[in-house]
Amino acid sequence: LIAVVLFSGGGYPNISLSTPLPGIPKPLFASVDGQEKYETKITTLENGLKVASQNKFGQFCTVGILVNSGSRHEAKYPSGIAHFLEKLAFSSTAQYGSKDEILLTLEKHGGICDCQTSRDTTMYAVSAEVKGLDTVVSLLSDAVLQPRLLDEELEMTRMAVRFELEDLNMRPDPEPLLTEMIHAAAYRGNTVGLPRFCPAENVDKIDKNVLHSYLRNYYRPERMVLAGVGIEHEQLVESARKYLLDVKPVWGTSSAPNVDLSVAQYTGGIVKMEKDMSDVSLGPTPIPELTHIMIGLESCSYLEDDFIPFAVLNMMMGGGGSFSAGGPGKGMFTRLYLNVLNRHHWMYNATSYHHSYEDSGLLCIHASADPRQVREMVEIITREFIQMGGSAGEMELERAKTQLKSMLMMNLESRPVIFEDVGRQVLSTGKRKLPHELCHLISSVTAGDIKRVTTKMLRSKPAVAALGDLMELPSYEHIQAALSSKDGRLPRTYRLFR
Repeated sequence: LIAVVLFSGGGYPNISLSTPLPGIPKPLFASVDGQEKYETKITTLENGLKVASQNKFGQFCTVGILVNSGSRHEAKYPSGIAHFLEKLAFSSTAQYGSKDEILLTLEKHGGICDCQTSRDTTMYAVSAEVKGLDTVVSLLSDAVLQPRLLDEELEMTRMAVRFELEDLNMRPDPEPLLTEMIHAAAYRGNTVGLPRFCPAENVDKIDKNVLHSYLRNYYRPERMVLAGVGIEHEQLVESARKYLLDVKPVWGTSSAPNVDLSVAQYTGGIVKMEKDMSDVSLGPTPIPELTHIMIGLESCSYLEDDFIPFAVLNMMMGGGGSFSAGGPGKGMFTRLYLNVLNRHHWMYNATSYHHSYEDSGLLCIHASADPRQVREMVEIITREFIQMGGSAGEMELERAKTQLKSMLMMNLESRPVIFEDVGRQVLSTGKRKLPHELCHLISSVTAGDIKRVTTKMLRSKPAVAALGDLMELPSYEHIQAALSSKDGRLPRTYRLFR
């Protein structure tokens, strides 16, 4: 209407808005189609190192090196090396005299750095201005391949590790400790069941020689990916050739690396820790004394097709704490809220977790309640596991799929998350599945798939982790019997004296 008024009055020619104006260049409209197919570019250098990148609009980028190395590779070494390396990251190197020098160099480009280790991957990452890419890759190469590992740095790391171990045992939130325990129970003494945190007795055993011996075998170019988000692929490859192609690491190279290629052996079992939890959180509103239980069953590796149905099942179970504020998208309609927390007011927590690795996986439920109600709580959880094998309702399945897709998409709006996704996928599979491909796979999950993967999962032996006052904890055999029964009930026990 405004256009008509403008163009019809005041002596202007009567021009329609759909015809291009004379003398003005033809507009170029952004299009999504076609570009997305080539979103993640991957190049393998002559030494085996992979360079993966994805362009993203903005003046900042996230670049980092991911190494196929973590606590699962420590079978032949004292456990805790990955924990030490995480704490030692970005300390003094051949080029930089101290951690402060590294931080000051990054500051010039508005940058920050971080290192995180998991059971199977170590990740060194830097976020900085795109203009500083050359400096960033040079710094990453130095931090990963040329650390000095000075005696005083090792001593500081020992202190930091000891503090973290103390903190782990004193935290009101026992989730990290329970996760550690359930892995130890599920994969007893092998691969992902090895401790992720350095055991207290190993803190003094780990020195420069032990670290160098480990690094020589695992920090090799063919076990690394240089990943970047928010930069041009050619620039990243050029920097990689410059700083990562012909670099001799400070620990030297071995012609025949001694790499542990063990496949995760799921054993099932129980790990218990009797602990007085009555004084975990004192103060004006103390947390009541709780006993925490985690029960898990073997799922599948993230390389298998069943990984997606398991992710949907985990979302369908959902759960959380009994004090979570509700609202759309908070998962208040997930099974652990509807069937457990809403019906049993005495339960403080019921949450589902799914841990997946390249050769195995673990789907577990964490629950907490008053120590006197542990037996009842365990039975409620075993019944939930059995009910997973029933048929999933159309509504709850669609809701879980939609929630999983929206979580995936929302997380992938953040640059550091895209970086980690690109790096981890390329490190484990050599390629990257794009978000729309994953969404398509999630959409095609059926109730039949959920039933099939659950039936397979229920055949495995349970893994159990228990923390707190365990007087009322049923025996492992009884938990196993409940998970093999039709209704998930524990065998009845009769006691003369309560």
